[in-house]
Amino acid sequence: MPTRESVFVVDDDPSMRASLNRLLRAHGFVVTLFDSAEALLDHDSFETAICIVLDINLDGKSGVDLRRKLAAGGVTAPVIYITGNDSAVNRTAAVASGCVAYLTKPFTAQSLIDSVARAAAA
Repeated sequence: MPTRESVFVVDDDPSMRASLNRLLRAHGFVVTLFDSAEALLDHDSFETAICIVLDINLDGKSGVDLRRKLAAGGVTAPVIYITGNDSAVNRTAAVASGCVAYLTKPFTAQSLIDSVARAAAA
């Protein structure tokens, strides 16, 4: 059985992906980057994910809907939502879909690292 070894990052903003990649690698995590919901869905090794850092808004698509689709397909990796578009509706939907954290941009580096560490320990 594969070990959980990589943090999956799904964000359609190239600069945000690059920043998260640098931050997570600097803290010793292996990172796998995805630029869209489709790219993540095309991936077939979800059992290697420590967690999925998932943007709420992915180029017009819903990260929460993506999470639900993954869960329906049997993907059990913990999810950390990130968003620059915080709202009560987004927050409620994210929590209802199941997540270990909901972080609003700009979030602190430590809040992300702590969230990933919690997911890794789960």
